[in-house]
Amino acid sequence: MMSSMALSAVLDKHIRRLCLDQFPCGKGSWRKGSGGSTEAETVTEDTDTLLDLLSCPHSPWHHDEPWSPQAAALQRAAVVEPERLDADFVCSYFRKLRIVDKDVSVVDKYLLKFCNLQELVLSANRICEISAENLPRTLKVLELRANQLCALGRLAISPPPRLQYLGLAANYLGSARDVAQLTGRQWPELVCLDLSECNFGEQRPLLKALGTLPCLRTLVLEGNPFTLAPSYPGFAVDALPRLCYLDAAWIAPEERHRYRGMARMTHLLVDWASTTVRVGRLQGVPDPLLDEEPDAPEFPVVSYSYFVSYTFFSHQTTAYREVVGGATVKGQDQAAEQTQTLGKKNDKETVVSIVDEGYQDLFHSTDSRHRTSSQSWADDIDFDEMLTFVVRDLSSFKKFLHRGFQVFIEQEKILSWPVEASDDTGGQGATDKKGKQAKSKDKRKKAVVELVPDPPLTTAMASAHVSLQSFLYGHEKVDILCDFGSLHKEPPEEDASVMDGNISMDSKSKDDSKKKAGKSAGNKKPSTAKGSRKGEERDGDSPTQPETVTVELFLELKKWRHASEVAPLTPANS
Repeated sequence: MMSSMALSAVLDKHIRRLCLDQFPCGKGSWRKGSGGSTEAETVTEDTDTLLDLLSCPHSPWHHDEPWSPQAAALQRAAVVEPERLDADFVCSYFRKLRIVDKDVSVVDKYLLKFCNLQELVLSANRICEISAENLPRTLKVLELRANQLCALGRLAISPPPRLQYLGLAANYLGSARDVAQLTGRQWPELVCLDLSECNFGEQRPLLKALGTLPCLRTLVLEGNPFTLAPSYPGFAVDALPRLCYLDAAWIAPEERHRYRGMARMTHLLVDWASTTVRVGRLQGVPDPLLDEEPDAPEFPVVSYSYFVSYTFFSHQTTAYREVVGGATVKGQDQAAEQTQTLGKKNDKETVVSIVDEGYQDLFHSTDSRHRTSSQSWADDIDFDEMLTFVVRDLSSFKKFLHRGFQVFIEQEKILSWPVEASDDTGGQGATDKKGKQAKSKDKRKKAVVELVPDPPLTTAMASAHVSLQSFLYGHEKVDILCDFGSLHKEPPEEDASVMDGNISMDSKSKDDSKKKAGKSAGNKKPSTAKGSRKGEERDGDSPTQPETVTVELFLELKKWRHASEVAPLTPANS
């Protein structure tokens, strides 16, 4: 466990680095008229020379101090008026302090000595709690982004009365008590408030509280769970009529007009999200017939089909999934069956608690597997299939969007075998000998053409990760081209001897591929030479580069663009 770091220790270290009592600052003997020794060996400098040593970029005493714009000015003051230097003067000299990523965990009372401080930035530290008692009353800007605040707590008890900007982004805030402490009573002069990337899940109570801030003009809420709902940002714009900027975007008059009346539809506004996922074209999958042996037996007849699957958030089910590259993958029906079994033994809360105890490899409380229909191999497979997901657990959905999801290209391989001939007549008792012979002949003929398929063998050929974080920052539509790289295999060495022969590869390649595909679809084994396209070259040129396999994905997060859209799109069971 890391030890606590007080803000006073960091500030003291920064101030000591300024060397206010050392050359060229302070009252040392290096100054003319300092009252020190007047011996000839004593070297003295005038004030302008000492100031040049502080400002010259090539001077060893020149330092850029990003933690405060007053740092360099204080060094110059230590040269011009060294007699004024004392602890009170130094602390009162600072107007802005920027202590970022210094592992500060405690804001102590030492900060009160900075009696003229107006801006305090403490981003990316480890502050879990901060008391307003330790903040100078002169403070106008307080930035606490990316700390570990779990509650406003004592910060909201008599905060600096002149505070105009409060940055609380990327903290663990979001409770009902936090909402109750974000009112005009605590922050009467607050103009800008940043609550982005927190955990506020309900927009109505929060916006009701923020509506009491009389001076609020700029508000940042993106990244909170409720901003995923279709009613955002319309509800926020209409509920806060004095607001000028929302999520760093100016609120235009026509936008406010479109959302007019939405804030009064509180009985229709629910916190849910609707996301549509559409799978488009799959391109670049190599022809599976190229891997078949030329002297393969006639049976079984092998057919291939392909589909795209992906994991997506579903808080209502807990699906079993076993997804390993190249391994057999359980189908959606099996996952659903496993989910139903779990539902009989455990309620939803129990299942989620099991996940939290470390069984993420088998179960996931929010992800379920979905797939497109299967289609036969082609250079370009257009699935054009979509699913819409309605989610009511917005906090968990936010976590899902942060981590993204996986997309898989999967292959179904089916082996089909001929039906065996049977002498059983089924008790028909035919008496005609010729009839028996004809029937037996028909059976044998039927057995040759009728094929019985085995259960499909499903293999995950490749996977890719899809990032969805842009949905948390205002984007409503995302078009993604998933790149899986090349799935082509290197041609075997023996194919070189074929290439040296008189067999023409180019003239037969496309025709052979079409014949093979057509005969496979017709449940007949290809009779032409297989593998003739392996190691194919075009007109003596060098081999072409393997084609990259890609899948088109289109995702849309539903947002109401007008107040009239609210009622029809509200789910009946919400």
